[in-house]
Amino acid sequence: MSQYVNGMPQIDQEDRRQFLKVVGLTGAVAAGSEFTLSDLRGEVEGEAAGELAAMGEAIRSDLVGTLDAGLLGSELASLEGQIERLPELRAMGVPAEDSTEYQTLAEPGWAIHEHLVEVGFFESVEEHLPEFTPEHIGATAREFINTAALASALAELGYSEEELTSTVVNVVNNKERLAMWVPTKNIPAGVEGFDPANIAPLHQRASAGVLLWTDYLDTYLWQNEVLLTDTILDNNYGDLKQMYAGLHLLANAAEDLAGSQELSDAQLTAALSAGAAMMIVGQEDLTNDVMRITDEMRAPRTGGA
Repeated sequence: MSQYVNGMPQIDQEDRRQFLKVVGLTGAVAAGSEFTLSDLRGEVEGEAAGELAAMGEAIRSDLVGTLDAGLLGSELASLEGQIERLPELRAMGVPAEDSTEYQTLAEPGWAIHEHLVEVGFFESVEEHLPEFTPEHIGATAREFINTAALASALAELGYSEEELTSTVVNVVNNKERLAMWVPTKNIPAGVEGFDPANIAPLHQRASAGVLLWTDYLDTYLWQNEVLLTDTILDNNYGDLKQMYAGLHLLANAAEDLAGSQELSDAQLTAALSAGAAMMIVGQEDLTNDVMRITDEMRAPRTGGA
């Protein structure tokens, strides 16, 4: 189970050292001292930007004229309003029996997700983006760090510098877990009865997973109230913040493609890859921190929290 401070993964000196190595910072700057993403902006090299830019350009070329800018803009604004409610959901604690608070959180995400499925967005992204190799994760992290606009958009929704740093370090240092999520085209036919034709693209699986877990939380938390502690509820909050940071990056990239096109091609790729990574690690953390409650984690059997 992750160790959390104020609902977010705690980053220790070894975590920082590993992260800095992945993004290519060594020597005195990588001595393991505390930092935020802002501190690293301009320090990391964007040498892979040409490769990332080519990926983003190909996705743009595929999707030009297919995305509904009005729908995406409206639903992105609704999603941002829901993300700002995350502290309220934590303060609420365990939902009431017939609560739909968490389902409401997911509603604009579902609207965005369904539109992207309809227009073939996820197929295009999967076709042009590589697997989560250490090299691609490192290149994505460097580009994300150097793109102030992506971090600023999350900061406006209540993410602190420390929370964003914690989220990015947690994702990058879980590259082995990310590597297990492979593009559909790379799943061999016939393995354990799976037919790749029936498996959604990776980014679609990542976003649908976030939304399905969220929809389940109203019922799950209410039914398991006797097991829940403040630590578990804090972890639930922290994992949701990670998941919804990723969902926002995905939705923001789609809306940018459809409308303003303010992101560069490399920044578009970084938003899509980092968004998927945050959604994947966040939902896997949720299963370990909240859904699989061990005897060591649970509230005392007397019912006290």
